[in-house]
Amino acid sequence: MKRKLLSLSMALAMTASLLAGCRSSADQGSAAASTQAPAADTAATEAATEAATETAGSGIAKEDLKVGVIYIGDENEGYTAAHMDGIKQMKESLGLSDDQVIEKTNIPEDESCYDAAADLAEQGCQIVFANSFGHETYMLQAAADYPDVQFCHATGYQAKSSGLANMHNYFTSVYESRYVSGVVAGLKLNEMIDDGTVKKEDCKIGYVGAFPYAEVISGFTSFFLGVRSVCPDATMEVRYTNSWADMSAENEMAKSLIADGCVLISQHADTTGAPTACEAAKVPCVGYNVDMTTVAPDAALTSASISWGPYYTYAVQSLLDGTPIDTDWCQGYADGADKITPINEKVCAEGTQEKVDEVESAIKDGSLHVFDTSTFTIGGKSLDDLIAEGGDYAKYADSTKDGYYHESDTTLNGSAPSFDILIDGITSITE
Repeated sequence: MKRKLLSLSMALAMTASLLAGCRSSADQGSAAASTQAPAADTAATEAATEAATETAGSGIAKEDLKVGVIYIGDENEGYTAAHMDGIKQMKESLGLSDDQVIEKTNIPEDESCYDAAADLAEQGCQIVFANSFGHETYMLQAAADYPDVQFCHATGYQAKSSGLANMHNYFTSVYESRYVSGVVAGLKLNEMIDDGTVKKEDCKIGYVGAFPYAEVISGFTSFFLGVRSVCPDATMEVRYTNSWADMSAENEMAKSLIADGCVLISQHADTTGAPTACEAAKVPCVGYNVDMTTVAPDAALTSASISWGPYYTYAVQSLLDGTPIDTDWCQGYADGADKITPINEKVCAEGTQEKVDEVESAIKDGSLHVFDTSTFTIGGKSLDDLIAEGGDYAKYADSTKDGYYHESDTTLNGSAPSFDILIDGITSITE
């Protein structure tokens, strides 16, 4: 299993620079352009593919299994904490002992990731996971160097094009849980309008984003569509911290949005900075990853969240069974991979849980599609009409059919979010 190719010259060539951020999928502009897949050495790719093919179907005895995990952060950072919880679920589900899983925390998006992956392979791990977007290039290199080991990378997009049979990408349909959390927010806005706290014309949401990448754009758009489904008067202003986990910056950004007239705040950033600001200002908020009521008991409504357990259990079970792991994997509400944290009944509008149950059921049975093209416009036109006109929107044609944009569809655009269009009603401010 530890067979390594003879020379690192046969490894994947490293890109000169990586995105500084983590966890983002590359949008079809800046991120994809700045983080291209390295040119794989043909011999390395063929060797990795041949080895993966040879070992497929053999399976691994549970007592012989060893799993490696590479995290961008640690338990103090919401995104990584959610992954850690998923690994814990996998261990409990499959009956693995703690000493069968080796976890490496605070691994940056540089050569340290390759070193960590190689070390895990050398320690006998048959499968290695990494959870940050900038880890992907180094995971690709390790996959070429250790063809007998399966490498699985969250939020990336290069597994399919790499030609490596032992390289895999995975994500979830988190846009679904963001939509549901938007419904919770929209009901709160309606309550504020009804009780006279907010005028319809002043019903503006603030959104603390990390980076202007497709993952963030897809996330705030789906959140906004959820809001608009119950509160059509809402508008939204998005600002970016240019960091995934900067508590001070997120706190200050939330304060700035509140000062600019935003009456509710949401986020795609990983700390409690924004909810803390909202608690102090008595402004309701929607968080991300984890329950924010511990820091904002009188402000937090709920959080959009991901359950990583289904993927980790699936991938490791596949290894035990000797069955192939999907090159690109994505599941959502219907499969238990997405959720919102428990609603804060003290703050949420009356009837919120009942509406949440209704919306979640519609998502699960397929009767509700988050990116229904009849529910939003771009410059006053529908996405369908813009695609028909051609030009810049023609690239969305393959992913837009049956009346909705097929986000994170592994058969069309991969598991990583790809919706990167700024729709009407949202103002995005980059500084």
